[in-house]
Amino acid sequence: MSVPTYDQFVEPVMRYLAKHPQGAPARDVHDAAAEALHLSETDRAELLPSGAQRTYKNRAGWAHDRLKRAGFSVSPRRGHWQLTEQGRAFASTHPAPLSDDVLERLVTEHKDVRLRPATDVEESATLPVEPTASERAPASPDDRLEQAMAELRQAVTAELLEMLSQVSPEYFETIVLDLLHKMGYGTNRADLLRVGRPGDGGIDGVISLDRLGLEKVYVQAKRWQSPVSRPDIQGFYGALAGQRANKGVFITTSTFSQQAIDFAGSVERIVLVDGRKLANLMIDHEVGVTLRSLRVPKLDSDYFEE
Repeated sequence: MSVPTYDQFVEPVMRYLAKHPQGAPARDVHDAAAEALHLSETDRAELLPSGAQRTYKNRAGWAHDRLKRAGFSVSPRRGHWQLTEQGRAFASTHPAPLSDDVLERLVTEHKDVRLRPATDVEESATLPVEPTASERAPASPDDRLEQAMAELRQAVTAELLEMLSQVSPEYFETIVLDLLHKMGYGTNRADLLRVGRPGDGGIDGVISLDRLGLEKVYVQAKRWQSPVSRPDIQGFYGALAGQRANKGVFITTSTFSQQAIDFAGSVERIVLVDGRKLANLMIDHEVGVTLRSLRVPKLDSDYFEE
């Protein structure tokens, strides 16, 4: 047999997690789902076309993604999956096997829900929304490809935010400097220094834009869950003034309050990067992310002109 589609993994993933209220390592869930679906060793050895991952693990991951978007599961820490109270209630009130209608709703109705970092106390759960007529209409292959690419990017963005919420503050500062270097700041990686420490005055990193270090950008990187407030930005602005600096970048895994955004806009020399923008920049510049090329065939009509 071939590896089933990812929707067939939803129920075995959910049932296994329901039996483990404290959660379980993702690798254990992968194998339990494979066992429940009676996958052979040959099936389990099958790789994605890219060769980057085993197919059954990829599909179990997408099944868990759908459970998270429905508000039924979370990843409380790296590589660990756990049903929410809502998920456990759903599993107990929907005995096996799930009907085709219930399964279809699970994998389709919540796919546009934005996921938040796992440590955020609020879970992503919304009421199902009836699709519009245009959404029910058949999509062209190009449209489906664009939709799939957008969905993949959204999923990786959520995974990045989840991963960033779990790394140490010190390593987060290193990630930020790696990203800024990939974006073209500094003539080499040695021009980007991490200086964050107690009493650092709000400066976590310094970028030398020229070899002599005459022009510098100062960086503050905060792995936070709560929004960054105006006083935080004012403190950073004061730290820049203390360094006689005229360029600063404040990067966070969370968001900025409107007052913080307004203040940064009023002083002109501070750039703000929130969690979602940070994740998208990491994807675009392949920091902690690998991109694979997709070869899409298209007829070259010019070739056939006589």
